[in-house]
Amino acid sequence: MIVSQGVNKRRLNAISINSDLVVVGGGISGVCAAISAARLGKQVTLVQDRPVLGGNSSSEVRLWILGATSHMGNNNRWSREGGVMDEILVENMHRNPEGNPVIFDTILLDKIIQEQKIRLLLNTAIYDLTKRDSDTIESLLGFCSQNQSEYLLNAPIYIDASGDGILGFLSGAAFRMGAESKEEFGELFAPTKAYGELLGHSMYFYSKDAGKPVKYIAPSYALSDITKIPRFKTFNSKDFGCKLWWIEYGGRLDTVHDTEQIKWELWKVVYGVWNYIKNSGEFPEAENLTLEWVGSIPGKRESRRFEGDYMLIQQDIVEQRTHDDAITYGGWSIDLHPADGVFSEKPGCNQWHSKGIYQIPYRCLYSKNIDNLFLAGRIISASHVAFASTRVMATSGAIGQAVGTAASICIDNQFNPRDLLNTGRIQELQQLLLKQGHYIPGIQRIDQLDLTKEAQLEVSSTLILSELSESGLVKSLESSVAQMIPLKSGKVPSFIVHATGEESTELGIESRLSSNALNYTPEIIIATKTISIHCALMSR
Repeated sequence: MIVSQGVNKRRLNAISINSDLVVVGGGISGVCAAISAARLGKQVTLVQDRPVLGGNSSSEVRLWILGATSHMGNNNRWSREGGVMDEILVENMHRNPEGNPVIFDTILLDKIIQEQKIRLLLNTAIYDLTKRDSDTIESLLGFCSQNQSEYLLNAPIYIDASGDGILGFLSGAAFRMGAESKEEFGELFAPTKAYGELLGHSMYFYSKDAGKPVKYIAPSYALSDITKIPRFKTFNSKDFGCKLWWIEYGGRLDTVHDTEQIKWELWKVVYGVWNYIKNSGEFPEAENLTLEWVGSIPGKRESRRFEGDYMLIQQDIVEQRTHDDAITYGGWSIDLHPADGVFSEKPGCNQWHSKGIYQIPYRCLYSKNIDNLFLAGRIISASHVAFASTRVMATSGAIGQAVGTAASICIDNQFNPRDLLNTGRIQELQQLLLKQGHYIPGIQRIDQLDLTKEAQLEVSSTLILSELSESGLVKSLESSVAQMIPLKSGKVPSFIVHATGEESTELGIESRLSSNALNYTPEIIIATKTISIHCALMSR
């Protein structure tokens, strides 16, 4: 039993931890950064202010992890992120094919606790820091709400993967918030004031069939007039979770300091939408449905973006500019949303796809004025327009692996992030990343110790296909269609296409190539042919 007499004041339990590296933020980017550094032998402290890992992909928010392949909505079909990000996605597919977000939480926790060199601090928020000088972070102060303990964290190198950039903000790192004008960088996609300068937050809900009629009484704060949402007629009883990504709000507010206000407005919308589905009479099929889950925190898209030695801009993405210090890549569309979100008359997003993936340079991934601070996730050095592509989680995970690996090299050599570039060690970083299964567009792996280059493959038997049999499926050609096939340069195999028509017509056929060996966008016509289609007859 503890008996404590009254005293003037008590102090919190204090715990001091010395590490090689401190990673602030346990979202996908922070997880990948911590794992990458730990596997290279570094003692890592990973600090997460939530009870689970994963950030927007966790069971608290439940957003899907997307990246360069862009829902297969562009031509980057063979561009899925590798390395640690791929490990996580493959493990999730193996253990969690149903996509249960609670199971995904356990997968991320498993990945971290299996790394013996990572110390994980959950429910711990960084609230202050000390500096060795104006340009260098010395230590961090964090508070854990569950054990009422204060942590003093020391390391030579820090990674801010916190989403809102709490470490960068407290340390005095240069940052931006909002959208640059068209004139600053010549970005033609830069939004107008009417469209808005920030992407908002989103909140999702799940429903389930209770097997019997379920009554719903909305809370007093639920949105009572559903017509305030211009697209209210698109709501239905079947959509839930990420399909309602456009339930978005907050782009006209301070997406850091007004987050609680934004959360309440999103709750208002979500419960108002469910009230409309249950009680408007428009959805009789919803009689047995009940709410299973509603997010308790919003998923954030945008807040602070910190400045590095280089700022990624629209032209880097659209023109696919090359950088000698490239260490990762992106491929999601430039995906901007109207600041008024769910209350906007405009479409929920405007997406512009480049012709392929693009390089992200190392200079975007550290602070330009805080010497020992790496940047990861959505806070990297990018304009608002470029951020609209780099912000997604699979890209953030690839960025996390890149900075975690870079941090390890810096620690080994007593470097600050900029030193790695200035001492000509960027190729060492690139090659180490490639060895880990990470991908960097345009960078070839050079490893004299790679025995696979000299290996010979022996098989017991072989099967040589003379042809691929037709599937029997017929596609109606009401508009142009294409078949994309990844081929190396050289002889192209022959293809046979069967076609028939309801009436006699002509069918134009084109064979195309991409202008860039790394792209799969068919821009260059190399051959054309026109064939006659006769009614009810099969032609080839």
